[in-house]
Amino acid sequence: MTKPKIVIIGAGYGGLVTNKTLEKLLKSGEADVTLINKHDYHYLTTQLHKTGVGTASDRQIAMSIPELINSNKTHFLRASVSNVDITNQEVHLEGGDTINYDYLLIALGFEGETFGIPGIKEHAFELRSFRSSKAIYHHIKKQFNLYKEDQDQSRLTFVVAGGGFTGIEMLGELADGLPKLCKEHDIPFEKIKIVAIEAAQSVIPFFPKQSIQYTTEALEKRNIELITSTKILGCTPDKVVLENNVEVPTQTLIWSCGVKGNTIVQKWGLPIEKGKLAVDSYLRVKNMKNIFSIGDCSLFMKDEKSALPPTAQVALQQAPVCAKNIVASLRGESLKTFEYHHKGSVASIGLTAAVGKVGNFRLSGLFGAFMKQVIEARYLFNLGGPSLIIKQHFGVSRDSVKVTAKE
Repeated sequence: MTKPKIVIIGAGYGGLVTNKTLEKLLKSGEADVTLINKHDYHYLTTQLHKTGVGTASDRQIAMSIPELINSNKTHFLRASVSNVDITNQEVHLEGGDTINYDYLLIALGFEGETFGIPGIKEHAFELRSFRSSKAIYHHIKKQFNLYKEDQDQSRLTFVVAGGGFTGIEMLGELADGLPKLCKEHDIPFEKIKIVAIEAAQSVIPFFPKQSIQYTTEALEKRNIELITSTKILGCTPDKVVLENNVEVPTQTLIWSCGVKGNTIVQKWGLPIEKGKLAVDSYLRVKNMKNIFSIGDCSLFMKDEKSALPPTAQVALQQAPVCAKNIVASLRGESLKTFEYHHKGSVASIGLTAAVGKVGNFRLSGLFGAFMKQVIEARYLFNLGGPSLIIKQHFGVSRDSVKVTAKE
């Protein structure tokens, strides 16, 4: 009798943790598991701002997938998916290869949402992937070198659009990391200008007033200029155009104003709602008994009106339940309903400060920064135990990660 084939598309938080859970739950020889990802590394999305400024080595953020999985239980395939044939239960890869499946998990990530604003797609940078974040770092270094030739101040003006957690973390990292780059390029840090632009009345508008005030003061203390209650109307290679005829001369706009699910899933003939794969309470794609989806590309409605947000926390809670339901499906057992429990959120503002809320407790300052590190360490522990934490902090390779694959 042929063993059931389980195929996982995407090795982000959701896909990789589902895979790790399957390795624990499946009996020896019970199923064949294939993990497909277009890169051979798994990156920490919540740490991409560090890659963008070069404050962490590549391998602290992008970890080798073959080193994270059990090769005796999982077959890893570095490839890009072009199509899913739900009729013949096939995953088609770029290049022509085909992978058959009995159970499929689609755990692809997100794409940036530009809201149709002119020039954003062409000229702005995104914290979307390890590769796109690395591009920010190389671009910043290039601007430093060019500034020494033409003294164009716009090269030293760095604009971050979006005052949510991603934007706040990027701003804090710029304030922390640019002084070192200035020293390396013999440019006075006083010439650097960091600008934050947010359409709402304040940064992190979804947080309590005390947290907003703390964050605002922490950014201003770092000489970051805050422009709030202002929309971006457009972007060119050398400026950002705002409302009220305001222009900010800059060669660097980092966009963090929203995300959407990976649009490739819309081409596969599966149920789509609000641009994402609609899933039921068991994390199965609606009307499909053997196709599951979790993370940023899936739409899980927590009630009749609102869906779960595209966050790492959601994907990490979905993954173990998804793995159990895949195993239950192939064994003919009853499935478990997914229930999300928000455990809080913490955003770093550089290395020594953070803002957040865990349960009923507001976090800020050094203690907030410590809790951010605890959260990151907990994920590494679940992924690879104490040895992975030690490796990532003390024994990580300093070699650069090759980022030749296209996005």
